[in-house]
Amino acid sequence: MKKTVLFTAPQESWQAYKPYLGDLFNKAGLDINLVNETDEPQDVTYIVYAPSGPVQDFSVFKNVTLVQSLWAGVETALKNKTLTQPLARMIDPGMSEGMADYVVGHVMRHHLGTASHTMAKPGEWLEHWAPPLAHTRTVGFLGVGALGMHCAHAVAKQGFNVVGWSRSLKSDDVVTCYAGDDGLSNVLAQSDILVLLMPDTPETENMINADTIAQMKDGVAIINPGRGPLIEDAALLAGLDSGKLSGATLDVFRIEPLPANDPYWTHPKVLVTPHIASETRLETSAAVVVENIVRGEAGLPFLHLVDRDAGY
Repeated sequence: MKKTVLFTAPQESWQAYKPYLGDLFNKAGLDINLVNETDEPQDVTYIVYAPSGPVQDFSVFKNVTLVQSLWAGVETALKNKTLTQPLARMIDPGMSEGMADYVVGHVMRHHLGTASHTMAKPGEWLEHWAPPLAHTRTVGFLGVGALGMHCAHAVAKQGFNVVGWSRSLKSDDVVTCYAGDDGLSNVLAQSDILVLLMPDTPETENMINADTIAQMKDGVAIINPGRGPLIEDAALLAGLDSGKLSGATLDVFRIEPLPANDPYWTHPKVLVTPHIASETRLETSAAVVVENIVRGEAGLPFLHLVDRDAGY
């Protein structure tokens, strides 16, 4: 029996994904009716979903067995109280690769102190300072889920000591993992560079605040390609101004685009990037969508299901 898959995302995404998904469904041997709108919601079995798409009321989809998100973050989706069907977040290999490139690049930028040369005055020959070797420095990750762990491994390949913290304790051969309040304090105290890749939940909001900054090493640098609300902005700016923090690379913010009068734009120790650390990649994410639907048709457990109680 032909199954209906409803794709609900902005029109440009539909035009881009349609040929990829159709080809992959055919290669998987699935007889799929792929549509971007329907007058028969009872016939839909799977929904491919972006929170910015046209479907906002999921209560009419009584027979949907999976809503597969195209976004890695699920905080917007979880605010939709009509979306009660099983929800899978996007774990995209292409996004992971792009995020690792961003994280490694900016870890190296802070490690090498390139900002001091960028800001140097003409004729200011800064030969008195050379960076220490990577193996003498620790890079900490707050958030070592699938994406965070991938980035942590990429940083470890550069020779850094890498530690990671998450709400539930992980085990890894490369990254020394911690959990709980004591574990968080341990990671904060060790890290020379701190990377934020936690999800946006009530428990993680303002994780970087005056108290946690006080637990950090003097001169630590912060990189945030995760979520804007992880940082209490006034506390971060105060830490930069006092010299407690040596610098910050920020890719995500509470308000986007970042307003032109925001102090981050002009702070000499801050690099602002416009939410470009990584994005869902068409080819690899389409394969993830199809893989989960193949699993559903085979009666296998879906991958990357969201724990609504945990918020991710």
